[in-house]
Amino acid sequence: MDNVFGDSIGALKIGFEMNGKTLRLADILPSRKPDEKLQASRKFATVVASIREVGIIEPPIVHPMGNGPDAKYLLLDGHMRIEALKEIGCDTVFCLISTDDESYTYNNKVNQVTAIQEHFMILKAIERGVSEDRIASALKVDVSFIRQKRNLLQGICPEAVDLLKDVAAGAVTIRKLKKVKPSRQVEIVEMMLMVHNFSSVYCEALIYCAYFADFSNRSEM
Repeated sequence: MDNVFGDSIGALKIGFEMNGKTLRLADILPSRKPDEKLQASRKFATVVASIREVGIIEPPIVHPMGNGPDAKYLLLDGHMRIEALKEIGCDTVFCLISTDDESYTYNNKVNQVTAIQEHFMILKAIERGVSEDRIASALKVDVSFIRQKRNLLQGICPEAVDLLKDVAAGAVTIRKLKKVKPSRQVEIVEMMLMVHNFSSVYCEALIYCAYFADFSNRSEM
């Protein structure tokens, strides 16, 4: 496979239009050493299957290390996606170009696909006409699992979603937030961020510290 924009059925496609540049994978240098166990992980297999079926939803972010046609690019975000593309056999990928060397910022983010990122990846694929059954087949899961991912953020306020989008909060934690009203969701997420604890147990403890009036009338209660 020569390019992620090929015309074949198995061609990889960019999920949305953004200013950037198509680069050779050989010209993209990692900003950290790849995990030796990465390719054996279930998460890596899921990313590979997702890219094969629905393409790259979120482009990798790189920073140019020089000028000219032979310039190399430092990979700031998207290490797993780049390794997955290599596994598939791609030579090039569309990247977003960062004008600043923000490697410290990006390297200190979670370098794996989060529950919220999975949610938006699935929504983007559905918007492009990929059926839930096809996504489920690509990820080797039951279609009900895809529907749960699709509906993950229903009942979660936008402010809480924005705070959680780059952290390793699992789906169980996010679903528990639906037990409280939007203002309380934001307060709970801010407290989790302060201590960097996104476990469902800690989330539930914070929920039950709330006043009864903070609870919504959702069925989860």
